[in-house]
Amino acid sequence: MRLLIIGTLGGQVGAASKIALARGAKVNLVDGVQGGLDFLRAGRGADLVLVDVMEDLGALIQSLEAERINVPVVACGVGNDTQAAVRAIKAGAKEYIPLPPDADLIGAVLAAVAEEDTHLIFHDPRMADVMRMADQVAPSDASILITGASGTGKEMMARYLHLKSKRRDGPFVAVNCAAIPENLLESELFGHEKGAFTGAVARRIGKFEEANGGTLLLDEISEMDPRLQAKLLRAIQEREIDRVGSNKPVRVDVRILATSNRDMQQFVASGGFREDLYFRLNVVGLALPPLAERPGDVAALARHFSAKYADANGVPARPLSQDALAKLTAYHWPGNVRELENTIHRSVLLANGPEITPDVILLNSSPLSPGAAVQASHGAAQAYAAAAGGGVEGMVGKTVSEVERELIINTLSHCLGNRTHAANILGISIRTLRNKLKQYTEDGFSVPAPGAGEGDLSTA
Repeated sequence: MRLLIIGTLGGQVGAASKIALARGAKVNLVDGVQGGLDFLRAGRGADLVLVDVMEDLGALIQSLEAERINVPVVACGVGNDTQAAVRAIKAGAKEYIPLPPDADLIGAVLAAVAEEDTHLIFHDPRMADVMRMADQVAPSDASILITGASGTGKEMMARYLHLKSKRRDGPFVAVNCAAIPENLLESELFGHEKGAFTGAVARRIGKFEEANGGTLLLDEISEMDPRLQAKLLRAIQEREIDRVGSNKPVRVDVRILATSNRDMQQFVASGGFREDLYFRLNVVGLALPPLAERPGDVAALARHFSAKYADANGVPARPLSQDALAKLTAYHWPGNVRELENTIHRSVLLANGPEITPDVILLNSSPLSPGAAVQASHGAAQAYAAAAGGGVEGMVGKTVSEVERELIINTLSHCLGNRTHAANILGISIRTLRNKLKQYTEDGFSVPAPGAGEGDLSTA
């Protein structure tokens, strides 16, 4: 993991660096916001930015957004300065860390914000076959096309391949081709010179150069505009790129991984994707099976997510009852591993008692019955109270709307501001969540800022 520290952190930069290095991070230090922007524009890359709260945090985040540099920012300040924390979150910081730094807190933020969990869990023979092929081809430099339905874990597989490759000490850079408009994706991939177009305030190194010596993941490659497909083909063939606004080629050394949730052969046949580019990307193809076709993995994944989210939310770890496991394995999982993860996260928050029981496992085909709704609400209240450290008694005297507001904001904080993830956990629509957050903001309550890559979960 690559960590960029901006500023002195109130004189604690050495301590924070030491903790991060001990946790396996590669640390770079710059003096101020302009130095941080220059560092990132130069393509040196960072997975997380720690910035002194006394720096101009708003200007930093605005510049990052304007230049489409997607990196999470965490603010640090000396002592428990509530006002500084509020200002930082309102400016767009993911989190606020009081200084002097706590090793466990720094470690938790590094893990949560950078999302470097690449541990693939499998027991089913179908998935085991895929993993054997992945292990065999990972050490090569061959381009690999990873296909599968949404939520099967394509990006996690890409990260796994990188860590098993000869390039594991180099950068891993991911670009979501579906999330960036076509007119901006070219400069995102190849970079641009200052003044190349409106808004190009400085030279920007693209993802190809940033990934030099490492791996470049082109996520949802099938959504790329055909015009840009031609330029990508040339970059792969010639191993050189041209920044937008420049006619001087730049040599690059990257391994290409790509993902798609389409049937690529059919898409090529229909004219939606260049055949020559498809063959360049599909030197090796890895097709991830849907969760419904790997039933042997459901119980193992459910237990993993149950332990993970109990720890993340500060609630008691509860085993899944046999009836709960039976309900999970009988379901068809149209949303694949992502849907299972959200379902288990929700059940951890709603559970009440020594086990996770079927009534708190909310599936699209099984809404809560009135009786179960009462029990689930009580379980959710207990989960929130446990996370807040106040016990159920701590809610006595509060109105239902107050408890609801605290539960929603607390869940959103655990999701690092990601509205889609929080709505799934809470079991409400994203529209309902946004309406409630709008009301809370208007009422003067602090609401976590939207997460980077809104809607992208860990098992992309």
